[in-house]
Amino acid sequence: MRITQILSSLLIISLSSISNVSSDQIFPAHLVGTFSRNNREPKYTIEYLPEDAPFHPGDNLESMVMLDKQGRRFLCFLPKEEESATGWTSTQQNVSTVLMETDKQLKLKTPDELLQPLNDQCLLRQEGWWSYEFCHLGSVRQLHVEDGNKIVQEFSLGKYDAEATAAFNQNVSHASTMKERYHSHIFTNGTTCDLTGTPREVEVRFVCAETRAMVTSITELSTCKYALTVQCPTLCKHPLFQLEKPVSHTIHCNLIPQEEDATRNEEERVVGESPKVADS
Repeated sequence: MRITQILSSLLIISLSSISNVSSDQIFPAHLVGTFSRNNREPKYTIEYLPEDAPFHPGDNLESMVMLDKQGRRFLCFLPKEEESATGWTSTQQNVSTVLMETDKQLKLKTPDELLQPLNDQCLLRQEGWWSYEFCHLGSVRQLHVEDGNKIVQEFSLGKYDAEATAAFNQNVSHASTMKERYHSHIFTNGTTCDLTGTPREVEVRFVCAETRAMVTSITELSTCKYALTVQCPTLCKHPLFQLEKPVSHTIHCNLIPQEEDATRNEEERVVGESPKVADS
């Protein structure tokens, strides 16, 4: 589907959503919404501009007239479509690229090497009644603490298991194909679960984050089997764990002055075209 067809639908949705908004909320320049079907696709932000501060488009920008329910007309300029690269590439260039990429990968540190700053560290996260303590390459505990530091109830969710970790990571999908890119450590032999009669276990998932190292979530995958997510900035040094940043485009919409609107109306009647109407 061409970008014009996609963005036409987005513009109709956006203009419909502002039909009951007062003019002083619309006319000052502001961002109305961002549209994208998933995190990897380009995002489109619609910006409405007042008559006294219009957008000045460059050459060859496609435009379309939109109406809202109150009859206000906007001339919206659509971003250019990105043309796919064409042409040929020599075999020598392809081989050189592969060699360079291979050389780069050989110099990359492994995820475990990048996690070394967490050695001898323990991170704590409180979730209501319970607190969860993660000690890198050590153990994971579920605690209830009172009076600041008095532990009144405690369960071990597991101790770091190097063999189980190696076996687990050999069986998972390659990081580049995963929706959520993380590196796992497996902790086993925790406190016996009353419901299953087996020791508690936890999978610790390390993810890239630009902020400080911290435990961000704890979930129970099944009875007494948990997943704990730890964000770590040093993991971002590995390209496979870096967050994908989608391309963002802005659709600029200028309010059409009344005198220009009358002229444009006449031209549209002659040509036989009509503006898009923002129906709900």
